[in-house]
Amino acid sequence: MPFAAAADSPHIILVMADDQGWAQMGYMDHPHLKDRTPHLDAMAEAGIRFNRFYAAAPVCSPTRASVMTGRIPGRTGVPGLHKRLCLQEKTISQALKNAGYATAHFGKWHLNGVKGPGMPILPDDPNHPGHYGFDFWLSMTNFFEMDPILSRMGKFEYIEGESSEILVREALKFIKEHKDKPTFSVIWYGSPHFPFRCAPTDRKGFPEGKHGDHLGEIVAMDRSVGILREGLREMGIEKDTLIWYTSDNGGLSTDPDSTGHLRGFKGSLYEGGVRVPAIIEWPGRIKPAITDFPASTMDIMPTIANLLNLPRDSMMSVVDGESLAALFDRKTPVRSNPIAITMKGTALIDGNFKLLKAGRGKGTEWSLFDLKADPGEKTDVSADHPEKYAALKAQAEKLTASVAASAEGRDYPEGTVIQPQRGTPWMAMPEYQKLYPTFQKLKSSWELPGKGKE
Repeated sequence: MPFAAAADSPHIILVMADDQGWAQMGYMDHPHLKDRTPHLDAMAEAGIRFNRFYAAAPVCSPTRASVMTGRIPGRTGVPGLHKRLCLQEKTISQALKNAGYATAHFGKWHLNGVKGPGMPILPDDPNHPGHYGFDFWLSMTNFFEMDPILSRMGKFEYIEGESSEILVREALKFIKEHKDKPTFSVIWYGSPHFPFRCAPTDRKGFPEGKHGDHLGEIVAMDRSVGILREGLREMGIEKDTLIWYTSDNGGLSTDPDSTGHLRGFKGSLYEGGVRVPAIIEWPGRIKPAITDFPASTMDIMPTIANLLNLPRDSMMSVVDGESLAALFDRKTPVRSNPIAITMKGTALIDGNFKLLKAGRGKGTEWSLFDLKADPGEKTDVSADHPEKYAALKAQAEKLTASVAASAEGRDYPEGTVIQPQRGTPWMAMPEYQKLYPTFQKLKSSWELPGKGKE
């Protein structure tokens, strides 16, 4: 059926930055990026801009698992970095494929349990994107920079150019080739992650050193967003396309302004580590708005399932995210449960309140913050709100037990996790070791990472 006849099935594009902080946008008046992210600023002006959007974890792999499943990452086999997403999970790509979408993944994957800087994914990797409902994939195991060697459905390909632009151009090609039906494209950048490499023109005017290189990568990402939006306009499908942009965790201390001076950076459960930029643009459906409603990467799958009226069994029986579709009609969604983050401690975000236990040690104490009055999380107000404090602590304890049961496989029909977990450095994998000459032949400058970089 031609796409024009399927107005209730928009093209869907999920874009995720790698380590972009909440405040690293021109529209946030970042001291160096003001006027340097015009395309993201335009997207924010045209769509729904979230002031309080949360990654499901303070690091990348778990957050990506939450996007794929709508669940707390600890339930899915990805409680932390370098873990592989359980094959028994129900994913958004599978659900949309079943609904008639052409599905594709571009860029960083990091859900196959392979450690180290990004490498092209092996054709026989038991956890490559194709095993999770993607018809097509051009992917890497982890972060990557300019001039990458990517894996096109398992075939290694060296592509010269800025990596964000490469991914977007490939995604546009995929959409154009399949635009007789709705498409689902996941574009996961390798930027602005370490080791910070950008074109000299992109870092012009920024501070010297890694700080400027880091910001330069964001400029390149912004340009790729412009290419994406223009490409949709050229195809005449911009009004029929939903783009959801966000980041996988909070900002880096490489840029002291990355988090807007919220407390903490990547790796922390404080706001700086988990609050991220987020924009939804859908010109044919959404009117511009700025919302303070707290939302999460776990809400992406439930929202899309709601919008497309997908069968309830498209998702697992236990889902932690909730639909944000009411925002599309300028209404306020209702959260039935707090937003939960369970890595490196526990955080529950309930409206303006945040219960936090930053760590798992015996001496670690719970704190309660009022984020509206105290966005910097400086003052514990548990003594001022004893009932709220007690209620959230009880919810946290119940949640901990529930996530532990899910991690054991209780949510699956088999009652257990079938595939053993993996978290192996690629440099220790014979499958990759034997390919080093191949990579050097494809890219003459290719070399093993230095000590401590693996």
